Amino acid sequence: MAKVLVLYYSSYGHIEQLAYAVAEGAKDAGAHVDVKRVPELVPESIAASSHYKLDQPAPIAKISDLTEYDAIVIGTGTRFGRMSSQVANFLDQAGGLWAKNALRGKVGGAFTCTGTQHGGQETTLFSILTNLMHFGMITVGLPYSFEGQKRMDEIIGGSPYGASTIAGGDGTRQPTKNDLAGARYQGRYIAETAQKLFPNS
Repeated sequence: MAKVLVLYYSSYGHIEQLAYAVAEGAKDAGAHVDVKRVPELVPESIAASSHYKLDQPAPIAKISDLTEYDAIVIGTGTRFGRMSSQVANFLDQAGGLWAKNALRGKVGGAFTCTGTQHGGQETTLFSILTNLMHFGMITVGLPYSFEGQKRMDEIIGGSPYGASTIAGGDGTRQPTKNDLAGARYQGRYIAETAQKLFPNS
């Protein structure tokens, strides 16, 4: 049974929803899945006054956790077309793992959320995937075999590089059924890939 970590940062809950959808897909493929989040860098008083979603039950991850999994799927909202500073700060602490090739050969993936359709989804996904490739990981996206990303009848997230959703300028738009289906599909695909690479996990 492959072990999959869904690691995320979510200010307002959109990425949190996608994270649990990714986890659901990975579980459907028979993987053992843990959902964890990176530490918050914003002081709690400011997070509260900015209406951050503070009641997220996922435990806080440690860098050492990364070595325990066959696949790691990372999600974060965009910050000006790149990953959030919370996720970047967390991954920046993995230099010791990089030096020891501790993540080499593991499966990796990414998912994101932006405020608008063209708000940097693909560049944010690439900022995560680039980091994973520097670790020597094998990256897996959201292939076009997920038919939902070909739809033209509604505004949708998703790209070949990973699942995504669109929050709207004021953050009130929630992930659609199609966005969540894409996240589940990617989670399942990543777990299936990990199980082929690590059949004896």
